[in-house]
Amino acid sequence: MTHFIRYALATLALCATAVQAAVEVAGVRFDDRVTVDAQQIELNGAGLRTRFAFKVYAIGLYLPSRSQSAEAIQTAPGAKRIRIVLLRDVAADTFADALIDGLKKNHSAEQFAALQKATDQLRATLLELGEARAGTVVELDALADGSTRLSVNAQPRGTDIAEPAFYPALLRIWLGEHPVDGDLKRALLGQAG
Repeated sequence: MTHFIRYALATLALCATAVQAAVEVAGVRFDDRVTVDAQQIELNGAGLRTRFAFKVYAIGLYLPSRSQSAEAIQTAPGAKRIRIVLLRDVAADTFADALIDGLKKNHSAEQFAALQKATDQLRATLLELGEARAGTVVELDALADGSTRLSVNAQPRGTDIAEPAFYPALLRIWLGEHPVDGDLKRALLGQAG
């Protein structure tokens, strides 16, 4: 009987650990692991984007291995995922423009010009959405071949963006020298709390 109780307690402890590994932000659950391009990656950090006191989206960053270095994350090879869950209705052009503004703030004019084709492709694909409702899940995945895939509600949208410099550029929106929110940057780097 004592052996059974110890076994049951050990099992419960393991289950509790697994449940604690997932993170919840503003009611949005971020699993501790996901699969991108046949590679299992883990949650590095998650946080909340607010604007003028409004909750805009919850975001999680998934990597092959955890890191607190923004530079290392941007340059490391392998699959990655930025998972954004909208917490309010947002017009597609507003969302696209916010991403592009974040790109511009973290790149010189020359760097941004080099990304123009990829940026235009992302914007065009996002505009096809019209309006994204609260609860919409936007995933930006870095694939093994260096391309970027946009998925909305787990459905790939448009064609993969082939420019290998584009995903690191996207990461700079949240992890660059001029992130959209300093607290959010720390949260994605696993430095919050």
